[in-house]
Amino acid sequence: MKFGTKAIHAGITPDPTTGAIMTPIYQTSTYVQVSPGDHKGYEYSRTHNPTRTALQNNLAALENGLYGLCFASGMGATDTLLKLLKPGDEVISTNDLYGGTYRIFTKVYEGFGIKFHFVAMDEVKNLESVISDKTKMIWIETPTNPLLNIIDIKAICKLAKSKNILTVVDNTFATPYIQTPLDLGADIVAHSVTKYLSGHSDVVMGAIIVNDKKLHDQLAFLQNACGNVPGPQDCFLVLRGIKTLHLRMKAHIENAARVAEYLLTHPKIDKVYYPGIPTHKNHAIAKEQMKGFGGMVSFTMKGDDLKDSIRVLEKFKLFSLAESLGGVESLCGHPASMTHASIPKAEREKAGLKDSLVRLSVGVEDIEDIIADLEQALEN
Repeated sequence: MKFGTKAIHAGITPDPTTGAIMTPIYQTSTYVQVSPGDHKGYEYSRTHNPTRTALQNNLAALENGLYGLCFASGMGATDTLLKLLKPGDEVISTNDLYGGTYRIFTKVYEGFGIKFHFVAMDEVKNLESVISDKTKMIWIETPTNPLLNIIDIKAICKLAKSKNILTVVDNTFATPYIQTPLDLGADIVAHSVTKYLSGHSDVVMGAIIVNDKKLHDQLAFLQNACGNVPGPQDCFLVLRGIKTLHLRMKAHIENAARVAEYLLTHPKIDKVYYPGIPTHKNHAIAKEQMKGFGGMVSFTMKGDDLKDSIRVLEKFKLFSLAESLGGVESLCGHPASMTHASIPKAEREKAGLKDSLVRLSVGVEDIEDIIADLEQALEN
């Protein structure tokens, strides 16, 4: 079954009672049992809900995985994964990653005795000096947020498996339309479903997909025991959004490529961050492990003047200045003061994230209108 067909049909069957083609919103907290323990697979909606089950199965199929689990947010999924660890364990993460992930690592789980190392993973050799017998997890984000570095998933997973280390790949920026990390050797795929999977800026949700049953059972236990679950209405909205994921991603990819091309030739732009550029450090790896280069583009202006960047962000008319990304509408953001403000300035700069960086989530509007908005914002 091809991707677009899976997006529409995988894990989804017409409602057996009415024949409704869309999965119903099972807005219920509990389920009637014939006798204690004798039920139809559902007891309580924190544990299972039919709308959530359909979404979890659909997401698993899209990632070429066997088991999917959904959570109240992307950070809820991250929190659940970190609960696999115990005091004394160590995690290696990329040094360019979402600010919320950095925050939960350093401000929450370091307090429970877990140590985190942040390294530039665009070169696999950088991990070798940090790995020890205490390393239990490697956290990969590729493309990274917001510098769009590319990490060789297959190479890092091969290294991790040789040392019995779990690998987690945050696949939010790429989506399973572009890359499927489980096929490249990853143990766990994580998503902020809020972004491209939902695609319409109307849901907050997270997801985890795995192939290993034992790992799934551990995570499902944590999902139920800690109660970090989404409601059926949100699950319904994501199921609806996913049906057009392949169509939306094609448009995001095409538009972002045109935006990057435009910015590369603009006299006021200093540097463009986009894995589709042939001079990008790991462009060859991106071509090998990705189907397209995604819908995100970041840039800095000549002079690296923060005031200039702020002026551009304020001048946009089509691009909306807002947190988040991956919706059908184009969004712009200032990572240093918004999505990555929780990372200390010194750490941001060490990773190459300048205060002047502007991040674009290129939407699916007509490309002529997108370019016109860039042009007027930069000229004014």
